[in-house]
Amino acid sequence: MITANRLGFWSAILTTVLAAAFFAVGIFGTSYTESIQSPYILSTIRPIDYAVWYPAFLLAPTFVVLIACIHHQAPRDKKIFSQIGLSFALIYAGLIASDYFIQLTVVLPSILSKETEGLSLFSLYNPHGLFVALESLGYLMMNAALLSVAAVFAGRSRLERAIRWLFVIGFVLAVGSFGALSLAGYPIVVFEVVIIATNVTVLIVSGALLSLFFKRAERLADGLGARVVF
Repeated sequence: MITANRLGFWSAILTTVLAAAFFAVGIFGTSYTESIQSPYILSTIRPIDYAVWYPAFLLAPTFVVLIACIHHQAPRDKKIFSQIGLSFALIYAGLIASDYFIQLTVVLPSILSKETEGLSLFSLYNPHGLFVALESLGYLMMNAALLSVAAVFAGRSRLERAIRWLFVIGFVLAVGSFGALSLAGYPIVVFEVVIIATNVTVLIVSGALLSLFFKRAERLADGLGARVVF
C-alpha cells in the first residue's frame, strides 16, 4: 500500500531528478548560434532545442504532489500554512504547465512550419515577451509555496531546520532579485534566469532533504504501528 510518506519520498526524489534534468538540459541541450534580435524568431530552431521544457513541464505536477504530501504530514496547528502553500503550488503548476505546453504544441510547430506572423510576443527568445513574464510569475508562486510550507518544518532537528531555512532563503533571493533588477531597469528575462537558477538549486537540495524527512517519518510511523500491534 502506498502511504502518504512513501508518496512524499518518491515525489521528493522525482523533484530532485527533474530539477537536475531541467538544469542539465538547459545548460547543455541547446545548440543555436543565431543572433537573437526582433522579432525573436530563430530560423534554425530544432525540436531538440525545446527539450529543456519537458522536465520543467513534468516538474509542475510533481511539485504539487510533493506539497500535498507535506500538507498531509503537517501538524494540525501548521496545516493552515501548508494549505496556503498548496494553493500557491497549484497556481505555479497552472501557469508553468500552460506556458510550456503552449511552447511545445503551438510555438514550436509554428516556427517549424514557417508560420511565424504575430508569434514574436509568444517566443521564449523575446526578452520581454509573454512567455518570459508568465514563467517568471510561475516561479515566484513556487517561492511563495515553499515559504508557506517552511512553517511546517518547525522541529528542532537539523534536517527540518535545513529545509526551513533553504525555503526561506530561496524566497528572499527570488523576491530580492526581482526588486533589485526591476529598479535597475533590467528586462524581465534577466530575472527569469536568476529565479530559475535559484529555484532549481533549491529544489535539487530540498528534494534530497525531503526524501530523508519522509523516509524518517515512514520509519517512525512503522515503529508506532508495530508497538500498537504488539
